[in-house]
Amino acid sequence: MTIGLDWLPQTAFVYILLFSRIGAILMLMPALGEQMIPARMRLSFALAFTLVLYPLLANVVPALPDDPMAIFALIFHELAIGLMLGAIARITVMATQVAGAIIAFQSGLSVAQTADPTQGGIQGAVFGSFLSFVGVALIFATDLHHVALAATYDSYMVFTVQTPLMFDDAAQMAIRTVAHAFVIGIQMSAPFIVFGLVFNLGAGVLARLMPQMQVFFVLMPANIIGGLILFALLLTMMMGWYISAFEEHLAMWRGAS
Repeated sequence: MTIGLDWLPQTAFVYILLFSRIGAILMLMPALGEQMIPARMRLSFALAFTLVLYPLLANVVPALPDDPMAIFALIFHELAIGLMLGAIARITVMATQVAGAIIAFQSGLSVAQTADPTQGGIQGAVFGSFLSFVGVALIFATDLHHVALAATYDSYMVFTVQTPLMFDDAAQMAIRTVAHAFVIGIQMSAPFIVFGLVFNLGAGVLARLMPQMQVFFVLMPANIIGGLILFALLLTMMMGWYISAFEEHLAMWRGAS
């Protein structure tokens, strides 16, 4: 009795092609692709998720080409689509960094910088790092990462393996996503913008009335305390606004993919 292995090259080709897109998306996807998660764990999850989707997507992958260059072209095609979709989803979480920078500036704590693991360890405002951590926790708590995984599967319904790459559309989508993230960050920090305007206006009037006194130096602790109190009171509202906007954008991203 002999067992044929003719199916093995096609099976390996389909799995590698699926992993190229799925792995690229999961590498950049918010919450699941954070730098704080060990690389081996992210890689293992991508391999396992590809194995789960293999029976569902095996029929959308063409037959194994005879030309090796055609194989590399298909792998590059899938990597490009995965990177574009993952990067667009990743841009959305920039709203927390925008809001954190504005809050830190208005509260007088813009000098306080710390490494943000959610952004690859780059230096950022303390408020931004905290909001990023809370945002990741809320994504897992509200099961929005399930929507992102479903969007990964749905991407094969629109961007098939043989669909030409649409770099122009991806660039326009990225621009709209950056604008949307900036708007969300401004909306999250809007109370602090008002607080900073009122506080600095009052400090300026007081400085004119008492020119011998270093008003801004004296009022700096009050500015910090007021900013921290306002941050504690408005944290629930800000993160509720953020997670609602993230869910809306993720649903739009899923519909586009």
